[in-house]
Amino acid sequence: MQKKPFFVVLSVLLLGAVMLGIARPRPEAANVEFDGERAYQDVIRQVEFGPRIPETAGHARVITYIQAELKAAGWQSEVVAGEFKGQVVKNIRAWRVEAEPVILLGAHYDTRIYADNDPNPENPAQPVPGANDGASGVAVLLELARTLPADSVPVELVFFDAEDNGRIEGWDWILGSSAYAASMQSQPAAVVIVDMIGDADLNIFMERNSNPELTRQIWGVARRLGYEHAFIPEYKYRVLDDHIPFLAEGLNAVDIIDLDYPYWHTIADTPDKVSAGSLELVGKTLLAWLAEYGTCLAQSNCNAE
Repeated sequence: MQKKPFFVVLSVLLLGAVMLGIARPRPEAANVEFDGERAYQDVIRQVEFGPRIPETAGHARVITYIQAELKAAGWQSEVVAGEFKGQVVKNIRAWRVEAEPVILLGAHYDTRIYADNDPNPENPAQPVPGANDGASGVAVLLELARTLPADSVPVELVFFDAEDNGRIEGWDWILGSSAYAASMQSQPAAVVIVDMIGDADLNIFMERNSNPELTRQIWGVARRLGYEHAFIPEYKYRVLDDHIPFLAEGLNAVDIIDLDYPYWHTIADTPDKVSAGSLELVGKTLLAWLAEYGTCLAQSNCNAE
């Protein structure tokens, strides 16, 4: 994800996941509620793998982890590998039913190569741990996989690779989502991206590039749930994030992101800066939005308030 000065823009096997002890048994989705503490444990595990920079050990381990957790929750998944702007990208696509998805929920799982926003001059060459910038969005998607009601409209989960390395030679921003959007066969009614949504001091402003109707829906649901302190009904930033390639393809997409995070692209982006309460708040908002708007999105007849 890039914040500019003017506020802009192959299937993989599980490889013995059970033996590695990374797949935890999950109850049936219909019997559980979204649990921020369980999602927070997903954040911790991802950071424990080390930097999730493409073609590193941590990157490979988090792919295995995500697929193992999805399988335990009753979802099928595949790694969709490709190349974009000279870089190999490995997006993870997941589905629970064989049907055209009505809604695509996405988050990036990679981490930035360099902590170039770190105020300590000794740190910018170090990799970013990515607890909030990467792991938080993945954690929310994994917990949604565990808790999404069985009678929900068809949902596709996509974990995007290579989002976070713009302004680095040989790289660019949003490579994984750009490759995915350019080659996808489905036409979901809504694409929702979650990014940097674990900050303990959560301030999610409306994002200026996002589809206004989807924004209205989600922020309205958050207000009705009593979460207006976190989903602030004001526009503030214009962001280049994983929703942009889908907007470019003519799809309705929205970015749920908290850019007011002081540890962004620093080595201090660690799990202690992430709140289980923030993860739960975002997850419950999305579950309530899916319940309220899923059917009308499928029928293309959602009415304005």
